[in-house]
Amino acid sequence: MDAAGFVLGALGVLAFSMSLPATRVAVHELDPWFVAFGRAVGAGLLAWAYLRATRAPRPTAHQWRRLSVVALGVVVGFPLFTSLALTSQTAAHGAVVVCLLPAMTAVFAVLRAGERPSPRFWAAAGAGLLAVLTFIGASGAVRGGLSWADLYLLLAIVLCGLGYAEGGVLARELGGARTICWALLLSLPVTVAVTLAAAVADPPRAGGHAWLSFAYLTVVSMFLGFFAWYAGLARGGIARVGQIQLAQPVLTLLWSALLLSETVTPAALLAALVVLACVVLTQRTRAAAR
Repeated sequence: MDAAGFVLGALGVLAFSMSLPATRVAVHELDPWFVAFGRAVGAGLLAWAYLRATRAPRPTAHQWRRLSVVALGVVVGFPLFTSLALTSQTAAHGAVVVCLLPAMTAVFAVLRAGERPSPRFWAAAGAGLLAVLTFIGASGAVRGGLSWADLYLLLAIVLCGLGYAEGGVLARELGGARTICWALLLSLPVTVAVTLAAAVADPPRAGGHAWLSFAYLTVVSMFLGFFAWYAGLARGGIARVGQIQLAQPVLTLLWSALLLSETVTPAALLAALVVLACVVLTQRTRAAAR
């Protein structure tokens, strides 16, 4: 197990774990399109400053094409569809679908990165997924049938898994920081246009909590979190490090309790221990690369 890759991945998951609660707070007062694309604009400006300060070399034509996949997944797809979903659903409900993200990341690690996780890996990953689903279902975080919000969340997870896997491969060539920075910069023409259109259609008016959440999404979820996350994927393996995300739904529920006053039962502690054990097992397996 690559200890540095694990630590970097864990830092990324910690940064991302508050994304859904922060999005829920932001879209309560701000237009979801403005939240999704506006945070990408802010992060894109930070990315431009970082690339300029570090004098990063420009990507090759092939790398630009792969960066467009990263941008589609993590800059546009996940923020947009989670923002749309959380206008009518709770962050706790969103945590149910987020628990599918590690499995989706592992699938794209096979398809895009040529990784070949062992059967023991898939067994541990499946056990962790089952533990999270059982916990969240038993906690009563999910009620009702499939809705448009659930479909939005599913789309978000598929696109995010693709963006994670592609970004993890690119980070081996560009580094984690430059990978997300170039993807943000590539997206700026689209994100600026949509943000301006959303601001004109519904001028942003919100209180301090909504703007603070928007700032977190911009600086941490869309920018700094990816520095650690992509570096961890590149160092430790996309499929294995991706399984650290199994802890994210439990963390999201804890943040939801703190920020949104949702109740979290003591069963969360038991679920966290089970998930942690499954994460450790996935990290101790070895995957054969193609």
